[in-house]
Amino acid sequence: MSTDDTQDRPLKMRSRRIRPYAFTGGRTWTRQTLLVETLISVPRFDPLLSESLMPESKSLYERARVRISIAELSVGLDLPLGVVRVLVSDLASQGAVFIHPTASAYQNDTNVLERILDGLNRLPV
Repeated sequence: MSTDDTQDRPLKMRSRRIRPYAFTGGRTWTRQTLLVETLISVPRFDPLLSESLMPESKSLYERARVRISIAELSVGLDLPLGVVRVLVSDLASQGAVFIHPTASAYQNDTNVLERILDGLNRLPV
């Protein structure tokens, strides 16, 4: 099989032959806390940036054009959760994706908790 044939194969087939740590250069840590429920999105899609990314990061970037969770990306791209976290963290550090705050970010913020409680109390019974 020539190298041209490998480039034409779908991402899923090619990815299964490459160890997950190869996508991240062996890194398992992230710059941000990325939980499975963390949502990401692309603030402004840049086709030139998309074309410059490696295939796995490109797929993440393109799927994040709509708000999507880390878990959905992992399942949708058939990549391990740890790999998705590292790749998303890399994209976020480039400013390519926006990481939406999760509920855990507000865990110790009593103002937010009071607003939630107030909203729940106003719900009709």
